[in-house]
Amino acid sequence: MSLLDQMKERAGANPQRIVLPEGTELRTLKAADITLKEKNAKLILIGNREEILRLANENGLTHIGEATIVDPASDPKMEHYASMLYELRKMKGMTPEEATKLAQNPLYLACLMIKNGDADGELAGAQNTTGDVLRPAFQIVKTKPGISVVSGAFLMFTPTPQYGENGLLIFADCAVNPNPSARELAEIALSSAETARAIAGIEPRVAMLSFSTKGSARHELVDKVTEATNIAKEMNPSLMIDGELQADAALVPEVGKSKAPGSPVAGQANVLVFPDLQSGNIGYKMVERFSGTKAVGPILQGMAAPINDLSRGCSVDDIVNMIVITANQAI
Repeated sequence: MSLLDQMKERAGANPQRIVLPEGTELRTLKAADITLKEKNAKLILIGNREEILRLANENGLTHIGEATIVDPASDPKMEHYASMLYELRKMKGMTPEEATKLAQNPLYLACLMIKNGDADGELAGAQNTTGDVLRPAFQIVKTKPGISVVSGAFLMFTPTPQYGENGLLIFADCAVNPNPSARELAEIALSSAETARAIAGIEPRVAMLSFSTKGSARHELVDKVTEATNIAKEMNPSLMIDGELQADAALVPEVGKSKAPGSPVAGQANVLVFPDLQSGNIGYKMVERFSGTKAVGPILQGMAAPINDLSRGCSVDDIVNMIVITANQAI
């Protein structure tokens, strides 16, 4: 059984309430129909009820009626959600009128539902930018205690079982932070380790990547990775983490033994933390295209509740998989 199948089984055994703010987006509706048919989550669709049901009928989506549909124009809890938003944001200058208007925005409404305990997680981004998805999440749901930075990880299902965990690796941050500080990089490492445990079900061995291995090069960029590694070790002394490591030293046992003898991670890393967004984003896309790797994500890490962002070019299958991952995070 593949990891995705295991996650579907786990999600089906403990169905979570996942809210989909883009309830009238056709790919999202098709993915929702598949999810409801497979009973992998309890779905909440936000949008005009008549439009959602019309699209479902026109496209032969027979399970959409099993979802909860929340129409911002008529839902009886809208006044409560608007009041919640006002209380959360009044110190930032928000007026009651602005709160009432913003609460009608599906991306804000989804986060308010999570904050109020009416949903367990959210998935959006098929028709909205990452910034639009994250803005209400930061304002309403916020980050986990002790974590100040949200990052994006990918599950990389590679055809090379000799690397990672039988071919599975976690890459981060590939989606959010252009140039993280040493402290932020350490937090990304901790969040990625948690993703490895909670989502992939593996014990993390975290490599902090650089163009240097254990002082083979001197540069301020190398210093940042070394500092981040030390901070992460202080924040979680039990975490198996090492750096700075070049990618081959992190992944290839012979190279790891040669370049970083005695390292608990070198040559057997299954979590790769890139030093910045450029390297992370380029790296995951190159591995995906050159090797036939299946990249699943980005999985947003560090939020106080599961909120995930889709690529606007995502497929129906991508959305189905991300609903399952969001449900697993909620569990």
